[in-house]
Amino acid sequence: MNALDYAVVVVYLLAVTAFGSYFAKFQKNTKSYFLTDQSVPWWAICFTVVATETSTLTFIGVPASAYAGNWTFLQLAAGYVIGRMIVSTLFLPRYFRGAMVTSYQLLQQRFGSSVNSISAGLFLVTRSLADGIRLYVTALAISIVTGVPVNVAVLVLGIAMIIYTVRGGSAAVIWTDVVQMFIYIGGALIVFFALLWQIPGGLGEVIRLGSAAGKFTVIDLSFDPKTTYTLWAGVIGGIALTLATHGTDQFLVQRLLSADSPKGAARGLVLSGFIVFAQFVLFLMIGAMLFAYHQHFPLATALPRNDAILPRFIVDHLPHGLIGFIIAAIVAAALSPSINAMASTTVNDFYVKYWKKDATDASLLRLSKQLTVFWGIVQLIVAIGAQYLDRSLLDSGLSVLSLTSGPVLGAFLIGVLTTRVQSGAMLVGMFVGTVTVGWIWWTSAAGFTWFALVGAAVTAAVALLVSTIKGSGSLAHPSV
Repeated sequence: MNALDYAVVVVYLLAVTAFGSYFAKFQKNTKSYFLTDQSVPWWAICFTVVATETSTLTFIGVPASAYAGNWTFLQLAAGYVIGRMIVSTLFLPRYFRGAMVTSYQLLQQRFGSSVNSISAGLFLVTRSLADGIRLYVTALAISIVTGVPVNVAVLVLGIAMIIYTVRGGSAAVIWTDVVQMFIYIGGALIVFFALLWQIPGGLGEVIRLGSAAGKFTVIDLSFDPKTTYTLWAGVIGGIALTLATHGTDQFLVQRLLSADSPKGAARGLVLSGFIVFAQFVLFLMIGAMLFAYHQHFPLATALPRNDAILPRFIVDHLPHGLIGFIIAAIVAAALSPSINAMASTTVNDFYVKYWKKDATDASLLRLSKQLTVFWGIVQLIVAIGAQYLDRSLLDSGLSVLSLTSGPVLGAFLIGVLTTRVQSGAMLVGMFVGTVTVGWIWWTSAAGFTWFALVGAAVTAAVALLVSTIKGSGSLAHPSV
């Protein structure tokens, strides 16, 4: 990178921070800080959902997956689309009906404090780990391109993320997401056309070489549970994972609750699934094109890991100015922070409930900003530690989310679909579900794409079984 490239990245970071901070003047209370006074139109909900689940793991990890393998990852994206349709009909009406600030308040109404607190606590832990990994991947890309130490890049990105999220709240996160989605898509398209221009024979050569190497294989009918991307694991597992991430995880549910109407939230959520699917096709094609390019121009030096293949192409084969823009695009894919949602969960599901029920809204707003800083620092620490992972960063990020999302999803499904199970049985089910998924992960008995489904199924089945053995009646709150 030269001075022009650095200038582009610096200007972008300053612009994002200033833009996010602009929304500070609209904050009147905790509702506006966490839910933007429920004023976001459906199209912005769509774009913020796309940007929220698209991280540098997508920008770098998905092309790396296609470069080293094939397009079977797309099976998971198909499950994502179907899962969104179920979320829009199963969960969203209940959230809006209850005028909730966090998704876990539904569990509070249905089961009481214990199930609510455990689910909220699992969210805080897994989000810290998963988004710390996301932050590290971005810093890794910047380090490869600029030579800046990874830890320095982590700190710069983390501080920018914390500043605009603390100042602007949820509105800053949502509206910067809307802008940043177009920036990182623009960056991906620049890489696409740069590769197309530089590959001898163009798209025809990409298809020829990719087809011969099996790069465009989409469907894998294997029944081996250890194979991560199969039709069954992708579609069924993808549906379960989407129900967990988009239907129960506060990170995304908070975006949906900020919509101006339940119908707008549902419309934006469903449309986002089709945009994400198309987006994955673009990133997978970039991976196949990188494979074809390096058949003609082999790498001079071995890469430390496949995840570095796209950053290496950017720094070696794009002109200055565009390099800076692509790095800004990678940063855009990363800066969709969860720390505001984590602060919301901490305040509403723990502080108000256990520490100070009569806290004034002004004091809660101050505490919310302090907690936003705290969770930002936690993610910085995780990002610095993530550099010692020895596996695919894409799989690592998705695995962390899948480990505990299944048991929490099981609790939500039981809470919504039946009134037979009480809190004691639900806790037993969640414990067994968590242990089961932990065992599968530890023994590598199945790919992470099965984690959410297995966790939810075991949790629900055990809770129902325990409830039946105890002969428990309907102890739920029927209004939920």
